Amino acid sequence: MQTEDTSAGESADLQLEIAHVLLIDIVGYSKLLVNEQIQCMQQLSRIVRSTGCFRKAENEGKLIRLPTGDGMALLFFQSPEEPARCALEISDTLRNHPEISVRMGVHSGPVNRVTDVNDKTNFAGSGINVAQRVLDCGDAGHILLSKHVADDLSQYSHWQPYLNDLGECEVKHGLRLHIVNLCKDGVGNRQVPEKLKPRGRWKRARGRVVRPIGAPRWPKSMLLVAVLVSAVALAVSFSTFFHRAPTSARNFSQNAVPVPEKGIAVMPFENLSDDKQNAYFADGVQDEILTNLARVADLKVISRTSTMQYKASAQRNLRDIAKKLGVSHVVEGSVQRSGGRVRVNAQLIDAKSDMQLWGQSYDREIADVFAIENVSRTDRIST
Repeated sequence: MQTEDTSAGESADLQLEIAHVLLIDIVGYSKLLVNEQIQCMQQLSRIVRSTGCFRKAENEGKLIRLPTGDGMALLFFQSPEEPARCALEISDTLRNHPEISVRMGVHSGPVNRVTDVNDKTNFAGSGINVAQRVLDCGDAGHILLSKHVADDLSQYSHWQPYLNDLGECEVKHGLRLHIVNLCKDGVGNRQVPEKLKPRGRWKRARGRVVRPIGAPRWPKSMLLVAVLVSAVALAVSFSTFFHRAPTSARNFSQNAVPVPEKGIAVMPFENLSDDKQNAYFADGVQDEILTNLARVADLKVISRTSTMQYKASAQRNLRDIAKKLGVSHVVEGSVQRSGGRVRVNAQLIDAKSDMQLWGQSYDREIADVFAIENVSRTDRIST
């Protein structure tokens, strides 16, 4: 087990960046003969490299290209429009190449560079992971966007007509992502993906997803403790939190009582930094919390889409918000970056009494955030 000084030294070179990710994979790739796989990849690479978005970003030094075996990942760093425009260009060109069938996924989120055992540069992070989950929801021809990206694009009138809300899709680890389909002038696939068609596995009651039969249950006395630890740990992605829970959290767990309605809403974290780009980082904190809480089978977790309507509210009445969303507890907080440091404040609120049950502030070097967690648990893509 490494000491804190050693871990800090190893993570000092990690850089957290916000990337606008486009993932592409060839549908049915594994069924092709080896020579057919090579031909498809070569042709797809030529098509991708010929797009205007690719050439522009590459010329400006604002593009990372990563092979993924049956496709590729393109990491843009200027605007969420870049991967969406590039996807449309690629899909339009592929109409003249029916022998190549692809699907694409787009998401914006944090990524960081890590060095693997071969001393090659890898990229890891929730930005890539979520983009992969978005892509996994699609079929041949689909250009799927995370709701996070779609919300950004929908602020502009020239994108609005081409964004088709598909609702939530269940992905890895039981996480449910809100997916939007991008179609324009015959480009893309307008059909509902197979994974989003009703299967009968999940039922809905009073607007919420009900746990399927056979899913593991958590002891009621442990539910609030699990919520508390999960929320705070994921808020800053500190792996050390799992080994050393704060004293205030331990004190609270001793007095926690079961609640009749085990529901929680994670409000958008407030961006306290002057840099508007930090809003993506704040959104990433909220996404990480939701990802972990979604694994608790007995817990009703309100989707990010439902809470985003309260993002711009000058004053939040948490009691009214919780009543409208049908939850008993609310997590809220703020994120502030200054230079090479980040500060995250998180609170767990009992919505009925409007009392703060627990709160904590974390102040860390930016290299420490997500670094250990991402290296150990995220999917990696090698250059």
